[in-house]
Amino acid sequence: MLPFLVIALSGALWAGEFPRSLSAHPGSTPVLDGVIAPGEWDDATSFTGVAGWIAQFTPTRDPRDLSLKGYVKHDGRRLYFAFDVTDDVLYGIDTPRWLPEENPKAHELTRDGFPWFGDEMELLINATNRWSGDENAAGDGGSWQMVCNLTKSRLGGVGKGGLLEGEPRKSEAAWNTYQKWILSGAQQCAARVKPGGKGYILEWAVSFNPCLEVAPGEFYSPALGDRAMGLNIALGDLDEKEKGAGNFGHFHHEDWFAGAKNVRTNLKQWGTLWIRVSPKSGRP
Repeated sequence: MLPFLVIALSGALWAGEFPRSLSAHPGSTPVLDGVIAPGEWDDATSFTGVAGWIAQFTPTRDPRDLSLKGYVKHDGRRLYFAFDVTDDVLYGIDTPRWLPEENPKAHELTRDGFPWFGDEMELLINATNRWSGDENAAGDGGSWQMVCNLTKSRLGGVGKGGLLEGEPRKSEAAWNTYQKWILSGAQQCAARVKPGGKGYILEWAVSFNPCLEVAPGEFYSPALGDRAMGLNIALGDLDEKEKGAGNFGHFHHEDWFAGAKNVRTNLKQWGTLWIRVSPKSGRP
């Protein structure tokens, strides 16, 4: 039986094949300002990382080096994530903006750049729950991979954090779709360094329409009931260049919510996001 048919069965627990899931329940609409205000995310599902996540590069051993508390909810129109990241060294703020040997154009805001090069988070959603093999995100409303970088963005340029077009950058159609979402506000992300440094806050909004296309021309709404979608999340960490010696791009850490090393972007490697129609109970 194909994986996406399994998901359609009553009682199915997973979208991707990785057994980790989150539930987004309806809640209040947060202010996207990079500040987690008292009570603002109390009605959200909370989760933690990166202990127990999958390391693509050097494993994270100390939560003071890199860790996060995350939140997820929706307001019936948009899906919201917040990430409260602890990071002891902020690239381009505590360090020079050094470049990797692999790409001297890493900070260009073009398809030649590396949007994920820097301290950043990536959000990957497969709204269709479908895959046929080892394919990655298509770069449309059905499945996508977007980046929120602490020190560069499409709207603010190099030096101001926010959203960037993610993968697959080789696809001009995906690049154009992502850029349209950013410019139109279909996706928004506020990035702010914590007072005193040592981390940052990201608050991210994803519009159901056009970003969660469950079938061609059909976008998620609460009228569809509880819905499982593929989900992955990545937290990338650059420090001083020497700390990433031996890793691609001299990345220090890159930790993933789901999947396996080197194949974590395959749709079937992802975990599950349940969008729920009932408010959160007392449990996370």
